[in-house]
Amino acid sequence: MSRRSVLGGLLGGTAGAGLAGPAWARRPRPLRVLIATNEPWGTYHVAPILDEVARRSWDVTQLVPDYAGVAPGDPVQVATPADAPAADLLVVTGAGDWPADCAATFRRLPLNASALAHHRPTEAPRARELRRRVRLFTASSAAEGRAFAASFGTRRPVRVVGSPQTDDLPPRRPERDLVLVLTSVTRPDPTGGAAPGTETLLRSAERLAAAGKRILVGLHPREDRSLWERYEISTVPSVIASARAEAAIGIPGTVFPLVAAVGTPLVGCVDPELAVPDYLLSVCSAIIDDPAEALDAVNAAELPDPAVLSDAVGPVGGSADRLLDAWRERTPAGRPAALTAA
Repeated sequence: MSRRSVLGGLLGGTAGAGLAGPAWARRPRPLRVLIATNEPWGTYHVAPILDEVARRSWDVTQLVPDYAGVAPGDPVQVATPADAPAADLLVVTGAGDWPADCAATFRRLPLNASALAHHRPTEAPRARELRRRVRLFTASSAAEGRAFAASFGTRRPVRVVGSPQTDDLPPRRPERDLVLVLTSVTRPDPTGGAAPGTETLLRSAERLAAAGKRILVGLHPREDRSLWERYEISTVPSVIASARAEAAIGIPGTVFPLVAAVGTPLVGCVDPELAVPDYLLSVCSAIIDDPAEALDAVNAAELPDPAVLSDAVGPVGGSADRLLDAWRERTPAGRPAALTAA
């Protein structure tokens, strides 16, 4: 039987028992959720939960400063604070300016913090405004949870729910000499900042190609495509593309543990100006800052120890379900209502 069938049977049994007693539980209505990310127009952080949102008939809206930064046909529902629909909950993905501004606007909404987007492992300037209001912290893994707590300047527990992007991992079928290059963002824009290290990564890709490697590029959604057009650019998300690669090399980011979960070993390209949480480095087989090291590092790449991988990746499968369950449990409107029998 499906989980929904089992739950439906339990609820039905509870309701039947309640008819003979003073009260029974009524299933709560679908939740209405607003989300504010550190990258104001970064709807790609919300997209992985859309299937579970639709299954539950929830209404989830990402808050954006305006509609100019939203691509036509984007599947994520968006609204400005002025146009936002009525909601039961506000979720922030960090303590950056945009999430803090939205929290100040929607002061009366319950507030949760979920690590759906990139965050630095140091206390954000506006964390103090948010942390006392936050009812629940969630992260994909224990390691990400430690970094997320640091970004909010809190020692409160962070619930580990897994990453929705690992709910349907592809089977790994590596192709000989294929290397996946994972880019970051070369130039900042209104949605968010850039990550140093692109020059090292570009030169590394050139050396790998010269040595006979086939290069497949997994573009960050905000990266400058023109920098990488000499190579094949993946038409599918990087996590899916990684199943084809013998190894991946790139600027360490939140996709790294997800690629490792597929079974593809990673090499990290770093820069002295790049601030990277330790857990993202922990899944790398090697860390390089010189393109001359790229070929040897890729050829020798291997997965980390299982304990390290588990710490960085978190539970695999059912993650979107666990995340939305956590939001519902800590939201008054999401709890079953008690009805009194006649």
